[in-house]
Amino acid sequence: MNVIFVEPAFPNNQRQFVRGLREAGANVIGIGERPAEYLDDQLRHWLYRYEQVPSVVHEGALMAAVKRCQSREWIDRMECTVEAHTLPTAKVREACTIPGTSVRTAFLCRDKPAMKEALREAGVPCAQSIGTNDPQEARQFAAKVGYPVIIKPRDSAGAAGTVKVHNDEEMDAAIHSSGISRGFQAALEEFVDGHEGFLDTLTIKGQVVHEFACHYYPNVLEAMRTRWISPQIITTNRIDAEGYKEVRRMARTVIKALGIDTSATHMEWFFGSKGLKFSEIGCRPPGVGAWDLYCAANEFDLYKEWGGAVVHRRPSQQLSRRFSAGMIALRPECDGIISGYSGTDYLESINEWIIDAHLPSPGTPTQPVEAGYMANAWVRVRHPDFDHLRGMLNTIGQRVRVHAR
Repeated sequence: MNVIFVEPAFPNNQRQFVRGLREAGANVIGIGERPAEYLDDQLRHWLYRYEQVPSVVHEGALMAAVKRCQSREWIDRMECTVEAHTLPTAKVREACTIPGTSVRTAFLCRDKPAMKEALREAGVPCAQSIGTNDPQEARQFAAKVGYPVIIKPRDSAGAAGTVKVHNDEEMDAAIHSSGISRGFQAALEEFVDGHEGFLDTLTIKGQVVHEFACHYYPNVLEAMRTRWISPQIITTNRIDAEGYKEVRRMARTVIKALGIDTSATHMEWFFGSKGLKFSEIGCRPPGVGAWDLYCAANEFDLYKEWGGAVVHRRPSQQLSRRFSAGMIALRPECDGIISGYSGTDYLESINEWIIDAHLPSPGTPTQPVEAGYMANAWVRVRHPDFDHLRGMLNTIGQRVRVHAR
């Protein structure tokens, strides 16, 4: 089978999807932005061919590269795993009559207001929402649902560009900063309180074959705006517990409503005073190294399993569910240059449970808090007991300090 994979080199973990396809037996044809000579030996070994384009989100350039590939050999599939690549890839895939995620599905998984409208019609509980480029309509929506209100780009991922608005004055500022005042489209949503988590799946022919339930501590918007917090993401090995049944059922309804066939998915949800509410979905794997946590927690190779789903349309591995696994982000005490660490003796004391860690060396420039969970230092840990794991991560957050000047 000949499979095109869009952008095999960046970010760095993209190579693992190439490896997964190769190990599943595919001839992997990479289309990316780097010159071929910039690819390392390992990645070149896994690739059957490579096409360079100026931008993988430029549909014309991407289509020209795909047609060059089709002129040489039959192309069976065309895949991507980065949020920003999903819609242009789907449009080119459909235009070139290659099987895979449809333009409709990719659009609904990118455009937040359209996504929620489709899911409400399918009976999925969602926050009230609109898409607008009209300041007056934005103010009317806030008056209708009440503050606070969430404003974000229609095609946002994570908390990028997201603001929480508490009053009319903040609404006026957000209308300006979001571009609504200049005619740009944005998504407005009713604020939903409660605990935030996500459920990820590997889906084959519309059926969930593997799933993983995860929790944010604290919720993403707070974590991405507050320096002193050392935020955690934890995947549980208790997914068969009664408390997860409702969100697992909801995930299957979402997959059916959006027409997802064979793909990884990433679904965010909230549970609070208004019950379980669906937040959003990406028709791609999660970010922040979540798949590495799933591999470590379940003692299997999810990248190879995904490759097998694409190539053979069937699962081949069993999940052990032996561990819960989590990561904790450690923020520098200020922006500047990392000067050192304290409290790392605790990491040595729990070494048997540590999956891996990233502690940038002194002299490394810091990254801003909003750059994400893996922008600075981080530690990944697993343990058979979810509560014990949470305790270890809490202790890391309390004791390990990243000093900067």
